[in-house]
Amino acid sequence: MYFTVTVTGDANRFPTWALYGDNHQMVAWAGEGFDSQSNATRAATAFKSGAATARYETFQDSGGSWRWRAWRSSDKVAASGESFDSRHNAERAAENVRANAPYATGP
Repeated sequence: MYFTVTVTGDANRFPTWALYGDNHQMVAWAGEGFDSQSNATRAATAFKSGAATARYETFQDSGGSWRWRAWRSSDKVAASGESFDSRHNAERAAENVRANAPYATGP
């Protein structure tokens, strides 16, 4: 796995971070844009160091797909990079991020 910190493609062009698997598919992202590149990098580093102890939850989105998000205290710190067809698959993906994000390269 590896982290990248990039500027999003939306109209506001805010920096954010993303975590990619070895297959180059996005598996997690910050779920928000930041005021600066350094703030996005700081958030990625904080998620990396706290991924193993974060609280992960799965939920069904408005379209009926399953997703996960990670929390530290009352702050959402990461969201799934994709949607899943079952709660089980979303839980497996969250566990994969929990287990592997601390060892990812970058940011």
